[in-house]
Amino acid sequence: CTACHGAEGKAILGEYPNLGGQHYQYLLRQMRHFKAGERVALLMMGQLDNMTDDQLKNLAAYYSQKPEVSQVAPVDADLSHGERIWRAGIAEKGLPACAACHGPAGAGNGPANFPVLAGQNAGYTALQLRNYREGERDTGGIYSQMMRGVAGVMSDEDIEAVAAYAQGLD
Repeated sequence: CTACHGAEGKAILGEYPNLGGQHYQYLLRQMRHFKAGERVALLMMGQLDNMTDDQLKNLAAYYSQKPEVSQVAPVDADLSHGERIWRAGIAEKGLPACAACHGPAGAGNGPANFPVLAGQNAGYTALQLRNYREGERDTGGIYSQMMRGVAGVMSDEDIEAVAAYAQGLD
């Protein structure tokens, strides 16, 4: 895990997710999806296949207890547009505010299984939003439906702006 996600949960590349401080249940759910083949990511293929559920629980506990990753937003990003989407959405597109589920500071909602997005790599967040928009990411049931609906009305500019804004949340 540390080869991509780092020992402290800070990913080595911007296209990989930071796992430090992520909610336990969210991490466990995603690992179970990878293991079952319900969520596809080429670099994750085979990584969890031989792990027991107790080992997955231990990994989720390990990374969830690490400090959240703190980063600054990319300097070349349209942060005002990203902040607008995060805080208020875009009513004319039917785009809800990200803060409604992921919280004003991006801390997510563990019991509701909404992930922490504050400090998440903008490249990773943007990739996931595009994957939802294109129907390529499945996180199971209502979660996929919600995110596919959200990302489905987002332009590339919207996605890049909100991903950059979330990276700088602290």
